[in-house]
Amino acid sequence: MIGGIDTHADTHALAVIDSRGQLLGTTTVPATAAGNRQALAWLASHGTVHSVGVEGTGSYGAQLARHLTAHDLKVIEVDRADRKTRRRKGKSDPLDAEAAARAVLAGVATGVPKTRTGPVESLRALKATKRAAMKAQVAARSALVQMVITAPQSVRDQLDGLKGTARVEACARLRPDRTLLHDPVHAVKLALRRTARRCQVLAEEIAELNTDIEALVSSTAPRLLDAFGVGADTAAQLLITAGDNPERIRSEASFAALCGVSPIPASSGRTDRHRLNRGGDRLANEALWRIVMVRLSHDPKTKAYLARRSQQGLRKREIIRCLKRYIVRELLPIIRAELSPATDNHNPLHEAA
Repeated sequence: MIGGIDTHADTHALAVIDSRGQLLGTTTVPATAAGNRQALAWLASHGTVHSVGVEGTGSYGAQLARHLTAHDLKVIEVDRADRKTRRRKGKSDPLDAEAAARAVLAGVATGVPKTRTGPVESLRALKATKRAAMKAQVAARSALVQMVITAPQSVRDQLDGLKGTARVEACARLRPDRTLLHDPVHAVKLALRRTARRCQVLAEEIAELNTDIEALVSSTAPRLLDAFGVGADTAAQLLITAGDNPERIRSEASFAALCGVSPIPASSGRTDRHRLNRGGDRLANEALWRIVMVRLSHDPKTKAYLARRSQQGLRKREIIRCLKRYIVRELLPIIRAELSPATDNHNPLHEAA
């Protein structure tokens, strides 16, 4: 039997088909711990389940996927059905669950989801928090700049010539008179002060997160940090992309495609060429780009490669794509070795806890 699950915030829709594709039944369970147990029991009631296709293993289906995997069921990650199929067959939760099961039966869906049960999941949470804080910091700094531009002249004179952190610190030191807030001068000073203090709080939060991420990466994959140009932030992102179970990545080429650095065929007629891959995990692609930029600036071998390939007529963006691909070849074995269950990573954070 093959199961299919369409996951949502409040409920999960389940379907089961046999090896011939015949639908055996559908049901709905709540998206709770009790609902996860109900889903497992309902699937088992139809016989031996070979595998289960789950839509949304990285969001609403994360808990359910973990529960099924913990009970030795093979979970397959399923993408949402395309629009053409939805227009032809209709749209409902049971139909989506059935489509997930049929995608597994047909071999269209083969991806193994991340387990999300180890230190890499901790890194993902910290990195997500850091990205949110950085976005908020950019928004706060932009608001501060715009407020200074439109501030009364007396306020602008106090901040004249200041930029960046110096302007933030100066705005945080402003002393408005709260009894005169009907005066725009004092109201703008108060707004600037509060916005500047928000910038300072976010900067402290980002610094603390950087420290936590560096400590966690150092204890999880220290060898990865030894690679040229790989810092704690880029290492964390590559680990997150690989997941706590990097054995799910079948080959080096698969990881390259996952990072969006594999060439895509774009041939037609007499034209035989490849184009850059615009898909994959763009955060991992950005991490590889930063490693390439560091090596192009400081690594003699990488500089020589750039010069040689430029003489061969390649454009710089294509050379950078090739360098990203080489870095994937270099780093994937290290990631696999560091995250292997047989690797005894010494984690001082656990001992301190």
